[in-house]
Amino acid sequence: MFQKVGNSLDADKRLYKEDIKGSIAHVEMLFKQKIISFKIKNKIIYGLNKIEREISSKKFEFNKKYEDIHINIEKRLFQIIGEEAGYVHTARSRNDQVITDFKLWLKSATKEINNNLDIVIKSSVKLAEKNIQTIMPGFTHLKNAQAISFAHYLMAYVEIFTRDKKRFSNNLESLNENPLGVAALSGTSFNIDRNYTTKKLGFKKPTNNSIDTVSDRDFVLDFLYSISVCSMHISRIAEELIIWNSDGFNLINLSDKVVTGSSIMPQKKNPDLLEYLRGKSGSAYGNLFSMLTILKGLPLSYFKDLQDDKEIVFNSNDTLINCLKIFDEVLKNFSPNKKKMLELANNGYITATDLADYLVKNHSMSFRKAYQKTSAIVNLAEKTKKNLSELSLDQLKKVEPKLTEDVLKVFDLNNSVNSKKSFGGTCFDNIKKMIMKYKKINMIRKFTLVLILFCILISCGKKGDPEYKESAIKKNMQLPSINKA
Repeated sequence: MFQKVGNSLDADKRLYKEDIKGSIAHVEMLFKQKIISFKIKNKIIYGLNKIEREISSKKFEFNKKYEDIHINIEKRLFQIIGEEAGYVHTARSRNDQVITDFKLWLKSATKEINNNLDIVIKSSVKLAEKNIQTIMPGFTHLKNAQAISFAHYLMAYVEIFTRDKKRFSNNLESLNENPLGVAALSGTSFNIDRNYTTKKLGFKKPTNNSIDTVSDRDFVLDFLYSISVCSMHISRIAEELIIWNSDGFNLINLSDKVVTGSSIMPQKKNPDLLEYLRGKSGSAYGNLFSMLTILKGLPLSYFKDLQDDKEIVFNSNDTLINCLKIFDEVLKNFSPNKKKMLELANNGYITATDLADYLVKNHSMSFRKAYQKTSAIVNLAEKTKKNLSELSLDQLKKVEPKLTEDVLKVFDLNNSVNSKKSFGGTCFDNIKKMIMKYKKINMIRKFTLVLILFCILISCGKKGDPEYKESAIKKNMQLPSINKA
């Protein structure tokens, strides 16, 4: 029973790459510091690389008798290279080993989430570009408020997901502190070089306090919080699209790829994928609160309670990645019902604010007086069962005698949308500029990735050159004839 309770292998075996990477950096540092010999270092690295190939090719035999991935790898290392495998744990504890692996994994996971957010942003921008002049009502309290461009609504989603990206990117700062070398909780008496492993593993700096390091899970909370906020955003958008797709609104059409049928009603096409997205925010919140609850009563430093952190994080991460991919499919498989959008925009007197603004600008009224005059005109339209655009000039002049024929242009929906020229407003030119901005950002990102790939290829080409290999061996491999240990 205790073995089963204490076993975390099923959850943490996905950390195998990070565990091996961390161990290789650790033994390279031990050799550099003359704590282990060149021969031992090479044997350990050979064994670890072999284990990684075995796990990647699904030839590794995981043994639940050994409670986690770290012990499984270490036991297999003993089988491959013998007793010298015991040196791998010199100046290291499972406490700092686990946190190092976890932080390395979270850095990769964060970048993967941001890549998926980039895809969603790109799809949203692409859809917006096709709908700049698609007029719809903007809602407050789900009531018609003011006329907007559908593209402006879509670009609101882009802002939302861009904030999510920034939130995840900000987390990389706290993830960039290297825990390796703090050992169990107090550090180590061995003359280790934590700056060396920091550089090798791609961290910015080593952590400052050994006790804090092994007990810290703030970086886990930051990650789970970011996932919860992103999940909440997806849920809100999913809810909106569900409403818009309902028979009552009928503002968008979902293709058959993203709907399901009814078991009894042949005509039904249900937005099940959107409902799935809406519901998954609940599990993200639950995981965040689980982790907060685990941490709330823990003294410093390490306790078994913390073992659950990885399963919680993996679950939230996998769910969010899945939701982002599904949402991107939805974006590619729905279209606006432009006729219905325009028809709905013509209801609810949504150019009333435009009329109030017109009175302020053209007849030197205070906004409150203009508001009252506009309310009286709206009441007149309601009594005569007409839209504002259907009222005659004579009818309008009964409320405000100063009005002239140019007031009728105020009720045109295109004019209404295009009049909102303030920065961030819904006018067509503003939307085009924002779309261009995000397209440029995407182009720069693509160019940067291509440049990085080009540099890697050049580097690989150099490594294939015999002279480069010889110089690299002398410089980096630390041969025993040069470095005695």
